[in-house]
Amino acid sequence: MRAMYRVAAFCVLPWIAAQATAEDWQQAKQEDGITVSLSAVPGSDYKAYKGVTTINASVAKVRALQEDVTGACAWIHECKAQKLLKHEGADSWTYTQFNTPWPVTPRDSVLQVTTVEGVDGSVTRKLKGVPTYMPEEKGFVRVAQVDGFWKLEPKGPNTTVVTYQVHTEPGGSVPSFVANKFVIDAPFNTLKGLKARAEQP
Repeated sequence: MRAMYRVAAFCVLPWIAAQATAEDWQQAKQEDGITVSLSAVPGSDYKAYKGVTTINASVAKVRALQEDVTGACAWIHECKAQKLLKHEGADSWTYTQFNTPWPVTPRDSVLQVTTVEGVDGSVTRKLKGVPTYMPEEKGFVRVAQVDGFWKLEPKGPNTTVVTYQVHTEPGGSVPSFVANKFVIDAPFNTLKGLKARAEQP
């Protein structure tokens, strides 16, 4: 069953602007073959993040790990629980609960994930927050806005370049030190976890 996971992104127009002005991206971390860059988003207090890495596995294998919505929670940064709500054609709707450090109330998000297959064998998963898709859960603050994408690009039979780009409006109040740490840890730890599982024999 084709579906996908989630966690965080930005508004469509800011996303297009960030794409068009690559010079706005500033490298924030490079470690373990993973590069994380950040970009300011007009009108938002929260930066967009982009993580890029090369995984020694086929696009099909990486895709399968992403489409295992429940299992993907094991490698998504601070994922507490995740499930597939609906799958229809190229679209999937997923629900995710996230752990957050004190004193931040735990967050949850609902995403619509649209999968697009390229003629070059690439796979792009567009992530769009749909916070009103289901009622809010007690004890969680619903993430207000998510926009972004995953892109899997084949660079050989068993090599995939993975890009994970997202901007999020987390909803509620989030201290700046928590937000600043999240935009680096989320792409780095998520890609590190995905890479470790995809490269297992």
